[in-house]
Amino acid sequence: MKKIIIIPTYNERKNITKLIIKIYKLYKSNFDVLVVDDNSPDKTLDEVIKLKKKYKFVKYIKRSKKLGIGSAHKIAILSSYKKKYDLIITMDSDGTHDPIYIKKMIKSMKKYDLIITNRFKKKDSLSEWPIHRKFLTKLRFYLISFLLNIPLDTSGAYRCYNAKKIKIKDILSAKDNGYSFFWESGYLLFKKKYKIFEIPIKLPYRTVGSSKMKITDIVRALYYLLIVTFKRI
Repeated sequence: MKKIIIIPTYNERKNITKLIIKIYKLYKSNFDVLVVDDNSPDKTLDEVIKLKKKYKFVKYIKRSKKLGIGSAHKIAILSSYKKKYDLIITMDSDGTHDPIYIKKMIKSMKKYDLIITNRFKKKDSLSEWPIHRKFLTKLRFYLISFLLNIPLDTSGAYRCYNAKKIKIKDILSAKDNGYSFFWESGYLLFKKKYKIFEIPIKLPYRTVGSSKMKITDIVRALYYLLIVTFKRI
């Protein structure tokens, strides 16, 4: 079974090496790792190229500029489908997604089409987060659940797709190229009746680097959620 881990990056030079080394220590070369870098000013890609020389399973896509995390996932997932990978894992590069959960994802995939991670089934999952980030994350979760009538935590990037069961066109039908890609694609796959399973995780707050999400991203995401909601109605 061919498996790949997709990791989009933008200014994650201090985190990407630690993450890939941890993946290797846990799983050796059982997975290919595909990094999609949006021309990071901090030279993240330089670190990835160094890692590629040491670990043959490391691959990368270099993009000319910052084009959105959703579009990074789309291009990498489409590439993985074309190369006939069976399982596609996607995760963040900021150190908050612990690769240890991948083993449970793979095990659960025997019965399901999509595995996503849930940040609200563990009471202490967000215990390290600042109050304002907890509030915004929970508000987004409840708004999406209420407006789209979906009982899942669909806004996270840490997930596993069964490429043998999910049609690529159903993933790419999500139009947003930013952060809303995650909940939009999750919602569309839910509507298509794919079997989705949630794994509860503890999500630490990033300790190195800074979040890429800005106030404008939050406002835009709320506006887009309202558009999708009214279309559904």
